[in-house]
Amino acid sequence: MNVTELNEWLFHLAHCHGVGASSSIRMVAELMENPSLSLFELAFSANLSSKNTKLFYESYEKIDRQAALNYYKEKNINWITILDDDYPSYLKEIYNPPALLFYQGDKDLLKENLLAIVGSRLKTAYGSAVLNLFLPKLLKHQIVTVSGLAKGIDAEVHEKTINLKGKTIAIVGTGLDLAYPKSNKDLQLEIAKNHLLVSEYPMGSAPERHHFPLRNRIIAGISLGTLVVEAKKRSGSLITANLALQEGREVFSVPGSILSSYSKGTNELLLNGAKCVVDAEQILEDL
Repeated sequence: MNVTELNEWLFHLAHCHGVGASSSIRMVAELMENPSLSLFELAFSANLSSKNTKLFYESYEKIDRQAALNYYKEKNINWITILDDDYPSYLKEIYNPPALLFYQGDKDLLKENLLAIVGSRLKTAYGSAVLNLFLPKLLKHQIVTVSGLAKGIDAEVHEKTINLKGKTIAIVGTGLDLAYPKSNKDLQLEIAKNHLLVSEYPMGSAPERHHFPLRNRIIAGISLGTLVVEAKKRSGSLITANLALQEGREVFSVPGSILSSYSKGTNELLLNGAKCVVDAEQILEDL
């Protein structure tokens, strides 16, 4: 099989149930060695459970691959796979990299110096002030911001980056044809048109709860480092930061009041070895 055929297999597998990123990669690796493998043999090679094997069979047969490819083209949604030369190199290095990424916008942004910036969904005036202080300097040095297009700090990162004439990448936990939360629909459309919108989930994928921790590994994985502006003691931002730490990436944390619940997570990161930052220059010197 050539790369185009293998990529179309990965595209097909992305629409199947019972198959995750690592299973898809194992299946395609087997197809590279033996293109004549049956679905049963592929499921066996990927160590699918009996339940997931059944889901895989049933969903695989329902997909008209060419019709799906045509539909994505019609909707102006593109995709790259882990086999492509322009797949983000940093992302290949993480545990359980996505087999395929759907995207809209400027794919070349993935080649730039990327900094993930995340924080609380219930942002405070302090969090906004931190962004106002940090972003102009970061963008002046051609840093491209990465965040998750969630409410709060994430959305503000994207908005402020755009207003300051910088470039931003949004990684979402739904299909690119859906906006979640709906209040960010206009922002998502702007990013898809003039920046970069990315998801590992196919069109029509709803905002399932388990999608977002997986989304966070991509945010951390494509970035040189992760800046946590505000975070409660238990939050998605801390998941992103811990994933970055596990992958040996830089993690920067903004200190906050010990009396604020929105700074408990960031202060805890500092106690666990994240770099304390009070100015953008302290981030730039490490990137």
